[in-house]
Amino acid sequence: MERVRSAFNRMIKSERYSRFTLQPSEDGERHVEVKLSDDATEAEDQAGGSPSFRPALPRQSRATICYLALGILLIFSIGYLLGYLSHRDTQLQQENCATNPEMEIQKEAAAEEEAEAESAAAAVPDAQMNWKQVTELLTQKLTSQAFDKSLSDFDRPRRSAGSDGDKSLANGIFNVFKKEEMDPWIGIHYVQLQTPDSKRPNHVIYGLVDFKPTGYLAYSAPGIAEGKLVYGNYGRQEDLEVLQKKNVELKDSVLLLRAGNISFAEQVDNGAKKGASAVLIYPDPQDYSYNLDTALYGHVHLGSGDPYTPGFPSFNHTQLAPTKSSGLPKIPAQTITPNMASTLLKTIGGPESDASNSFKGSLASVGYKLGGSENITVEVNNVLVNKEIHNVFGIIKGFIDPDQYVLLGAQRDAWGKGYAKATVGTSILIELAKAVREMVEKDGFRPRRSLVFASWSAGEYGSVGATEWLEGYMSSIHKHVVTYISLDGLLMGRGSFMASASPLLYSLLEKTMKAVNSPMGAGTVYDMVGTANVLKPMSMDDPAYPFLALSGIPSISFHFINPNEEAYSYYGTDLDNKDHLDYKTNHHTSEMAALAAQFAGQMALRLVHDHVLYPSLDVSQYSSVITKAVVRVYKRINQLSRTGQLKEVNPKWLNRARGSFQRAASSITNDIANTDISDKEACRILNDRIMTVEHTLLSPYVSPIETPFRHLLLGRGSHTLASIAETTDMEHFRIQLALATWNLQGCANAMVGNIWDIDEEI
Repeated sequence: MERVRSAFNRMIKSERYSRFTLQPSEDGERHVEVKLSDDATEAEDQAGGSPSFRPALPRQSRATICYLALGILLIFSIGYLLGYLSHRDTQLQQENCATNPEMEIQKEAAAEEEAEAESAAAAVPDAQMNWKQVTELLTQKLTSQAFDKSLSDFDRPRRSAGSDGDKSLANGIFNVFKKEEMDPWIGIHYVQLQTPDSKRPNHVIYGLVDFKPTGYLAYSAPGIAEGKLVYGNYGRQEDLEVLQKKNVELKDSVLLLRAGNISFAEQVDNGAKKGASAVLIYPDPQDYSYNLDTALYGHVHLGSGDPYTPGFPSFNHTQLAPTKSSGLPKIPAQTITPNMASTLLKTIGGPESDASNSFKGSLASVGYKLGGSENITVEVNNVLVNKEIHNVFGIIKGFIDPDQYVLLGAQRDAWGKGYAKATVGTSILIELAKAVREMVEKDGFRPRRSLVFASWSAGEYGSVGATEWLEGYMSSIHKHVVTYISLDGLLMGRGSFMASASPLLYSLLEKTMKAVNSPMGAGTVYDMVGTANVLKPMSMDDPAYPFLALSGIPSISFHFINPNEEAYSYYGTDLDNKDHLDYKTNHHTSEMAALAAQFAGQMALRLVHDHVLYPSLDVSQYSSVITKAVVRVYKRINQLSRTGQLKEVNPKWLNRARGSFQRAASSITNDIANTDISDKEACRILNDRIMTVEHTLLSPYVSPIETPFRHLLLGRGSHTLASIAETTDMEHFRIQLALATWNLQGCANAMVGNIWDIDEEI
């Protein structure tokens, strides 16, 4: 050891250097010689001797190397020994812990809990309740007691669109969604609404009488119009044709019409097409049984949404050239009370109306003559106002396909109290959201798809809030919204039922009618009404219509109503209050609200519960609708061909497209039957094909500004099959027939799915 230590000291303490030389060897190569100096050599150098380049002494070199190797080995051995002892101590500590039974049990329990948690998380999407459990839970949670409170909470004296009252309601709904942890958000739009001018009231001047009605029609053309007063019943096309047959001049006349059967907008549009200079509308006692001085409110935009941003959303950053909807009327329109109408009709003069035409209403001492002889003046001074409106949303996310969702919506605003129009729908929206949220949080319900709950503003002006939202996401929304369920006007009475829907939802509607109990006691809703006269065509003023005809989303609206009634007479008046709805429901409003919520809820939950959207979205139901429309066009083509008006047009083209649609629909049902529904990817592919149907029935060949309701079968405009069957312009007929044929063929192709699966037949 002493010799090793001495060698190390010499290495560390003594000054060392190396000498390198390259010397040629005998074979001509150069070798490097390295010599570590020792003290003797160093002294020799200092004495003036030249350095000697010679090999070091062999004995001294071997000893140094030996000591160096031994030193390194010793250091390594000591380090290894220390490491081993340290590792052994740690191992002993772990062994001591493992011998502690209590700690071992805790360790095993923690491991088991972690494994169970991972297993439960992995199993969540598949651990679905059966359908019976889902419906029983929903029924238990939607009680009349809950609606007693909710209806009271959301009842307001005033709730006009964009007002402080409207925004206060929006904030309240937002807070409910936030409390329920539904990730709420608010969509803000800046829209133009029309209201009366407080400084210049509207006038109706007839002889010496100057009426100043308080009710009004939003989006009327402002101005003054004069003309002969003509009574035109409901203002339907057939009504105005009766007037023409009676030789009553409609051009430049002021049409007096009674409300009902068709929308205010359609009444004004029909009158304008006949050349009328203005339109007056009143509620006749035959259709509306209330005070004869009741003011009437509404809108006359033949469309939906903000008419000053047609086809695009009214966001604050929208900076586009000003434009107007083609549905804005070009003539003034105004509502008047029954008493005002009685004054006009008593002295209107002109020919008598035939009893067979059903022109006569129930105003006392009125003969309902057709007029055409007395002058009248209508002055409308409505003004446009910019309003900020809020749409409120909350979501319950799905567990497998959260990007696909069922949308439930309710209008929040109203002209007056709007109890049936807005309070009921808002209450059902909230209670339904709370019930489903509780089912997910506490009862283990796991919807495959999401549910979105929406509270719309400015619905009274033509679904403005809803339409602006649709326009904001027009390019992609059809890929995500499975169905829209309107909660507006669900309660109009008790004892009967009616609905309007996309044909895709007919099967789901019938199935739900057979599942929900009748409000009249024994049996179900289906037992109460059957299927006769339940389905009604969806009108343009239905809140669900923009979703269906504008955006191509399967949509439905339904209503509990009194027998032999088709409308709620208090809409659009200050009489839409709790007392009148209680009277219509025989004081069962809360019970009926719970029942309506169950009906809407069962439809929504069925659509988010099942693996495959079929048969809830039944593509085969469209076949009969398409066939009827095609047959009408087919007959029209044959008729025009026989008369020589139409040449070289084969009706088989459209019929082949119809056949392609039917084969594509069959291919979907066949593929579903042959698919393992536990395969999530396969189910998603099938569902995507089903969701293409409604959207691909929208015509891609028309402008959303000129023709916003683009649906080939259920829309409005010259592109629809119904319009083609009636056109008289042969060139227009050829063009529209070709476009409609490919529209239908394109829908069939989209339903097939993969482009390589499309053959000549499809």
